[in-house]
Amino acid sequence: MNKSSTIKKAGIASGLKAFCAIALLSLSGHALAQYPERPITMVVPFPPGGVADTVARPVADALSKELGQTVVIENKAGAGGAIGIGQAAQAKPDGYTILLSLSSISILPEADKILERKAAFQLDQFKPIGRITADPTVLVVRADAPWKTAKDFIEDARKNPESITYGSSGIYGTMHVPMEMLAQASGVKLAHIPYTGAGPAVAALLGGHVQALATGPASALQQIKAGKLRALAHWGEKPLDSMPDVPSLTSLGYDAKFIQWSGIFVPAATPQEAIDTLSAATQKIAANPDFQKTMLGTGSPLDFQDAADFDAYWKTDSESIAKAVQKMGKVD
Repeated sequence: MNKSSTIKKAGIASGLKAFCAIALLSLSGHALAQYPERPITMVVPFPPGGVADTVARPVADALSKELGQTVVIENKAGAGGAIGIGQAAQAKPDGYTILLSLSSISILPEADKILERKAAFQLDQFKPIGRITADPTVLVVRADAPWKTAKDFIEDARKNPESITYGSSGIYGTMHVPMEMLAQASGVKLAHIPYTGAGPAVAALLGGHVQALATGPASALQQIKAGKLRALAHWGEKPLDSMPDVPSLTSLGYDAKFIQWSGIFVPAATPQEAIDTLSAATQKIAANPDFQKTMLGTGSPLDFQDAADFDAYWKTDSESIAKAVQKMGKVD
């Protein structure tokens, strides 16, 4: 082999080594890129002022600090949460769109079947990251209402069918379903007036446009403390920490139980790296005493479940909710 050929081959070999080195550097640089690299959008399928928004804001703030990237809340209200949840289901599954939903995520697909309409989303389009809260809804009326107890309320409703109006966050939402459960359990008929979320519904109650609500404690606690609203009963099984004197409906003899939980979800095809990062961050903020104190102050204390436990809980709860919605049937 002549000297020229040797030099040429050496040059080619050197070039290949350089190319491989550059390729490896590029690949390693890509691999080293850490999620998240930019702000994350948290879709909240209800307007400001309701339980979902009240929970989402401290969660987004805590996650921003833990992840080192801003978590921006996008309130996308309408159709009892279906519009926002549907938008999150269709979002690019890259970890940069997450959903803070209430248990309405489990109600709506079943309601769509009953109403024979195209579903905005299906449950298998999401993967759970963590449950944040789990509160029974509370029956509230204005402080100047004539009903001092749940018994007073139910007896009046029985004597005067459809004369008592109640607001909700939308048809088959987490404020509608429990009231219909109570109506069925007590044999009364109430008049339903849907709004776009818990915030507007609470405002309607305060303004005298409706007479009652079933809402999460976080939406009503400050108004109760201010003497503007009165809590008559709740849909849980044990006393509420924030309202220990308010009785449960089951203790009063009515088979009506409903838990309004909140949780974080991502589109099902989200990369595992992003899921693991979000899950770990959520566990860390849940263990933070300052975050726990903040959540307690909202009236909706932390009741955390990690991804695995929440997934199992969600499946069981969804089955229970589906049966309740089927029992309700087609309602207005």
